[in-house]
Amino acid sequence: MSAVSKDAKRMTTHVLKRMKEKGEKISMLTAYDYSMARIIDEAGIDVILVGDSASNVMAGHETTLPITLDQMIYHASSVIRGIKKSLVVVDLPFGTYQGDSKMALKSAIRIMKESGAHAVKLEGGKKVIDSIKRILSAGVPVMGHLGLTPQSIYKFGTYTVRAKMEEEAQELLDDAKLLEKTGCFGVVLEKIPALLAAQVTESIGIPTIGIGAGNKTDGQVLVSHDLFGITKDFNPRFLRRYADLFNTMKEAVSHYIDDVKSQDFPNESEQY
Repeated sequence: MSAVSKDAKRMTTHVLKRMKEKGEKISMLTAYDYSMARIIDEAGIDVILVGDSASNVMAGHETTLPITLDQMIYHASSVIRGIKKSLVVVDLPFGTYQGDSKMALKSAIRIMKESGAHAVKLEGGKKVIDSIKRILSAGVPVMGHLGLTPQSIYKFGTYTVRAKMEEEAQELLDDAKLLEKTGCFGVVLEKIPALLAAQVTESIGIPTIGIGAGNKTDGQVLVSHDLFGITKDFNPRFLRRYADLFNTMKEAVSHYIDDVKSQDFPNESEQY
């Protein structure tokens, strides 16, 4: 039997659900611009996340908190123009949904209307359930995010593994079940014990996407700049670098500089 993802003309939330049911793993990467999205989409990625991690890797901020809704819409619009098949999910940035479900709905609608994205993602469980319900009531697909929630970094003060203690683990499991019951189509599980991630995955009928959560989740997500080795100072245990583009690109620039200085570039065949 052929893979569910290969048979699909376009990736949808329904296709992701079928992939979980058939035991086919879901691949997910971040993208923030047209060129990167086109490469990742043509490679066959299932889901592209326009993550608020753009705040870090694109803008150089220390946290994800500074990025704005307008900036997320800009990045999402660029990504949408570069894809043909992938499902595009966009993070709701900090301050656009917490504690105000009406603002959450307005934020989600702006993302969907102005970027053309397919779904939104937001962090948290029970505490943001009113916002999730209101967004879903407008027909906007929602992906949840539990475990390490970077938008709450100043609350917890550390990026360490979450839900190691029994009470927090049970709360996370309860939140995952609540997200499914409320209508979310999937949930990201970030930096939690692998055994807990496996338990959550078995306990709910919607796909789980792990990052630092072991290999028993229904799929995996990484920040593309980390995977490609464009970033070099971020080295968590869960990260596998598939290229070393930082040094490759640096060497290319150095070579270019040398050729310009020596007047080797452009040569006679490279001019009109």
